[in-house]
Amino acid sequence: MEFKISPEQITIEKIEEIIKGNVLLRLSDESVRLIQYCRDYLDKKLENNSSPIYGITTGFGSLHNRTISSDQLNKLQENLVMSHACGVGAEVRPEIVRMMLLLKIHALSLGKSGVQVETVQRLIDFFNTGITPVVYEQGSLGASGDLAPLAHLVLPLLGMGEVTLNGEKYPVKAALEKFELDPVELKSKEGLALLNGTQFMSSYGVYVINLADKLSQFADIISAISLEAYDGRPDPFFECIHAIRPHKGQITTASSFRDMLEGSQLISRRKSHVQDPYSFRCIPQVHGATKDVISYAKTVIFTEINSVTDNPTVFPDEDLIVSGGNFHGQPLALIFDYLSIALAELGSISERRVYRLIAGQRDLPEFLVANPGLNSGFMIPQYTAASIVSQNKQLCTPSSVDSIPSSNEQEDHVSMGANGATKLLRIAENLEKIIAIELFTAVQAMEFRRPLRSSDFIEEIVRSYREIVPFITDDKVMYSEIAKSVKFIRDFPKDKLKLK
Repeated sequence: MEFKISPEQITIEKIEEIIKGNVLLRLSDESVRLIQYCRDYLDKKLENNSSPIYGITTGFGSLHNRTISSDQLNKLQENLVMSHACGVGAEVRPEIVRMMLLLKIHALSLGKSGVQVETVQRLIDFFNTGITPVVYEQGSLGASGDLAPLAHLVLPLLGMGEVTLNGEKYPVKAALEKFELDPVELKSKEGLALLNGTQFMSSYGVYVINLADKLSQFADIISAISLEAYDGRPDPFFECIHAIRPHKGQITTASSFRDMLEGSQLISRRKSHVQDPYSFRCIPQVHGATKDVISYAKTVIFTEINSVTDNPTVFPDEDLIVSGGNFHGQPLALIFDYLSIALAELGSISERRVYRLIAGQRDLPEFLVANPGLNSGFMIPQYTAASIVSQNKQLCTPSSVDSIPSSNEQEDHVSMGANGATKLLRIAENLEKIIAIELFTAVQAMEFRRPLRSSDFIEEIVRSYREIVPFITDDKVMYSEIAKSVKFIRDFPKDKLKLK
């Protein structure tokens, strides 16, 4: 398959499809024209201009007042990339690095950055051959662009740094030789165009928003199983309740529950209790609010991935080279913090449902085993869930309220969106573990409601899960069952999460 890079907007769904599929990239004729048009304008501008242009004929950051001679402009850009490759910490997972490549290619193809066609094409060569630069998680302040991570992303253009290929790490020169690719000689402005931008933050945003979508759907399904196992009431999901408080996510969640539980013997049987605890009764309100945050975050991420975020920006038709602040990550930083809290809350309410299921309430045995005391049963999976919930609460301290001045205080307010991005992913993957523990617990509890059955949809989920995780009769080593539960969620096809 082939995807043509063009000035058209790229969707979050298309990015996921490109990264997961064996899709090759190609520059459209229109993108080639826009890139070349902008580069030609910049070259002519430099021939006939004696005034300093930030980052092109001057130094960077607080060195903006240092003029660079014309014979050193190319060296200036090379030095910029080398000096900014200061990333540390864990390596960014390859699929996120490939997103970074894709998003950087897309941004440069819009023709406002002044780069060579050859430079963009070489990034495409990396993507198509599977040459994936080694990028590190730490080093970006989320303003002036993601400088350190993007420096590592583009360092291989110069024949420097390390890359992975087919899961193995190589010095970049070995990978270039394998595919008979030469290093690129950067021209004026190019290093700055490559390093300025929000593609590190944006790639994390795309990666997590796709994960968040799936986890949100799974949280609904798993909590529906818990509701059935707990002998919960259907009333909190009645349409009339949500019509008088019409938050979109709340309405969607309640509607989804009505659909999922249609035909269930458990939900429709007579109840001896008049109401349920909040962790069951308020599922539409809590899960729905998270859905609304995910929906809003998607709009911000979509705008960002289709934007030009380097600096200065080149406007050939207006005869302008403008030094602005499109590299500032504040829009992403704020929604990463917002999304972190929203996902953490799905985990928080999930753990409370786990507790209710193991507490010996509503004719369920304590810890969901037939002989509690001799057996601890599901006592400690709840401990584990509680531990992860607590960690997520700690990780939800917002990054965006922090700022540390840099570059001799020229860059005196930064977004810290990159830190927000990396911990957002950690929170999302923690949530995956928490709801996996709820699934493990809820399906166990369902067995004590037999021979009554839930809906066909819920029973099919339970049947699929039981193929890999058995009923726990007596105590056994549990961590492997939790790991299987996480894998079940991770591998479950998205298209089977919705009713047909």
